[in-house]
Amino acid sequence: MEYTSLFIDLDDTVWAFAENARDTFREMYDKYRFERYFHSFDHFYTLYTKRNKELWDEYGVGHVTKEELNRQRFAYPLEQVGVNDTELAHTYSADFFREIVHKKKLMPYVREALEYLAPRYRLYILSNGFRELQEQKMRAADVLHYFRRVILSEDIGIHKPHPAIFHFALSATQSEAHTSLMIGDNWENDVAGAKAVGWGCAYYCPDTPVPTPFSPDFMLTDWRTVKEVL
Repeated sequence: MEYTSLFIDLDDTVWAFAENARDTFREMYDKYRFERYFHSFDHFYTLYTKRNKELWDEYGVGHVTKEELNRQRFAYPLEQVGVNDTELAHTYSADFFREIVHKKKLMPYVREALEYLAPRYRLYILSNGFRELQEQKMRAADVLHYFRRVILSEDIGIHKPHPAIFHFALSATQSEAHTSLMIGDNWENDVAGAKAVGWGCAYYCPDTPVPTPFSPDFMLTDWRTVKEVL
């Protein structure tokens, strides 16, 4: 298949979300002296990450709003240790968002891959993230210029893997399904979602590959291998 449009997920596909978020939470933990409440940073972060994943799943199917997602995920770790301080949760969450957009860590070798892909394909970001954060993160990490457009689920209020967000992306970029390829690290949202609407799909899986329900068009365990398949 000859692809012309590549739609790429942002968090943990291009921008190293897991690392950047952990670094920022570490800063917040120290700044707000959370050792007063938690056994360790890992104790705090384990509580946060578990509830955060649940809330994103709920947000994806419309069970919680963006505002409720953000309120709950920052308050939850404190509440679990008996600290019901709404002002503290609000203050450190606002501080977290101010800081995380300046983090610059990228996934290994992605910049080299984008340098290779940008002259050959039309590159777009297709993400479930929030508008006020995603472009700032990309600008700080100096990758925004590789992409012709940043398309977010927030633009239409529908999240990957719902078919509507993929159809919207095609319309917004004047692309066609049979020449579009989605590259992402989330199997359900990126790979299965793209395949369901007739796009090509590439699974970015830098960790040990796990069994999948079907074979994607490409399996990328390392961004350096993109030159071998595209």
